[in-house]
Amino acid sequence: MNFHGTALLVDDEAHIRKYVGLILRQLGAPNLIEATNGEEAIAAYQREAPDLVLLDVNMPVMNGLETLRKLREIDPNCVVIMLTSLTNRQTVEEALELGAANYIRKDTPKDEITKALAETIDACFETK
Repeated sequence: MNFHGTALLVDDEAHIRKYVGLILRQLGAPNLIEATNGEEAIAAYQREAPDLVLLDVNMPVMNGLETLRKLREIDPNCVVIMLTSLTNRQTVEEALELGAANYIRKDTPKDEITKALAETIDACFETK
């Protein structure tokens, strides 16, 4: 699979943005935009109109679930993958109910993150 769109990586931890960015580049994403919190993510989404958003749950200023709500208000068709260290059932269910395309734990092995991202991108963008 080859994803040729623009991705917005939203995480307050620079090393996570770098790590996920490397995986997305391996999947073919040529354009990456970064944000460190929900407010930056909303502004970047409105300015850049990315094809895909990878969104952390726990962030300063505005958390990921609130950011997801606002992104879906701006664009009901936006594709958002939650990428987080939280796994409580309520948070996962809320993210999926709000329209997240997938929910991936950050501590998942790299090959499994790559596979989950590729499968979600294929399902959402039909890039096969």
